[in-house]
Amino acid sequence: MAEETILESTERTSGSEALRKNVQAAIALAGAVRSTLGPKGLDKLLVDDQGQTLVTNDGVTVLESAKVEHPVAKMIINASSTQDRVARDGTTSTVVICAEMLRNAWQLVRQGVHPATIARGFAQAEKFALESLKELSIDADRSQIQSAIETSLTGKLDKAMEKHLAKLSLDAGEIILTDGRADPTRVKIIKQNGGSMLDTELITGLALAKSRIHSEMKERGGPGSILILDGGIERKQPQFEAKLNITSTGMLDAFRKSESKSILSQIDNLVEIGCELLACKEGIDDEARQALLDNGILTYRRVEKKDLDLLSRACGANLVPDASRATKQDLGAFIKTREELRGGINHWILDAEDTGATLIARGSTDGVLEEVDRCFADGLGVACQLLEEPTLLPGAGATQVALARRLRRHAESVPGREQMAIEAWADALESIPRALAANAGYDGIDSLLKLTAAHNDQGDFIGLDLDDGEAKDTISRGILEPLKITKQAISGATEAAISILRIDDVLWAQMDAQIPAEVEERLQGFGAE
Repeated sequence: MAEETILESTERTSGSEALRKNVQAAIALAGAVRSTLGPKGLDKLLVDDQGQTLVTNDGVTVLESAKVEHPVAKMIINASSTQDRVARDGTTSTVVICAEMLRNAWQLVRQGVHPATIARGFAQAEKFALESLKELSIDADRSQIQSAIETSLTGKLDKAMEKHLAKLSLDAGEIILTDGRADPTRVKIIKQNGGSMLDTELITGLALAKSRIHSEMKERGGPGSILILDGGIERKQPQFEAKLNITSTGMLDAFRKSESKSILSQIDNLVEIGCELLACKEGIDDEARQALLDNGILTYRRVEKKDLDLLSRACGANLVPDASRATKQDLGAFIKTREELRGGINHWILDAEDTGATLIARGSTDGVLEEVDRCFADGLGVACQLLEEPTLLPGAGATQVALARRLRRHAESVPGREQMAIEAWADALESIPRALAANAGYDGIDSLLKLTAAHNDQGDFIGLDLDDGEAKDTISRGILEPLKITKQAISGATEAAISILRIDDVLWAQMDAQIPAEVEERLQGFGAE
């Protein structure tokens, strides 16, 4: 009685009923993205509440764009988002495997197996699978790394563009590779409307869509010193309303001369400290522009703050708020500076010790540009992983089938009901080759049986050829996946499934009916009348 009183404003679902509803939510979520998996996966058309449209087959983009209220679905979406952040690929696989784990776990619960037992079995299966991945992995050369990047992009764009972006991603990764580490944030992306996606190009160095402030300034030069100004060189506007009381004819002229002197003193300081290149966040006064030209200081203005940060990191320069207070210690160094016309737009390109690279993405519409941006980011993430850890696994479902076969043999040595959970976990892995086959128009069960038989006869590197539905060697065909992506997908899916299995009570707080503010105002006005 006391419990009912405490929970009188709460809707409660507990026990197996709570698990059943949670599993239903997971299966429904997986159903929304399963058809996007693989090279033959289909696209989703997303329409937001503003009427903006987006066509994509990126699983995490679909899930994060959807308005999902169910807490379990949100847990799985978080696992998919983590997969995207850590590995840049495998987001749909994580959701599909997790949902299949929960579907199989529900069947075991109906047979009388306790969820805690299933969770222990799943944890054992995960540990064994991660250890077994070492037996399936191969050391990759450069061509295999590019093939793996192409595999990660397969189905997202047309074949020619996937190949083009894979090459650009690997080139960019090699440019930013320093001491065995590659930082994707050192690659800047500029999006330009017009032209074909195949016109997308990579520039070594930091490129900004900027022109020098005076056409007579020398556009090419280096090496030299650079100052980055988090402000501008212009007459200061008062921050509040002020009135000047002019009592003599010379006062206004003196006031203007004082301003000019202040501006020129800033230029003198730049000359004194040895500044040869200046990048400003704000504007440059006309008088200052002429003085900069006379002193041979190449200058760019109205540079965005994020680009100033990139320049600062690349050149080792400090961001200075005022040119008059700049010192030699604030200067950075650049190797070369130049201006080039790209796609009909002038670009300032700077090379320094740590500038990285710039991708100029081209496309006919904003939607196409967004997709190119996402695909390049994914490809670059995979490239960075493989340059740091060049280890690959066979793709096209080969790794999942090989792990499932090993797990079933391992399960025979496990006493107790955990053995059933390990077999259920192995079955969940096989949902990947089934989905790949189904999305290509083949029967999922028949394809899985064909693949399993081929593994028994020809070894672990046999995967599905989705062009003809046959089981073929993946290494020779270049169908490869980074080890890190598969490891993260297995770990993320398992952790999410175990967390959901441990939930036996769902408490929903009942919300009071809310009256919209405008309706309430009308009601109050009606009462007043």
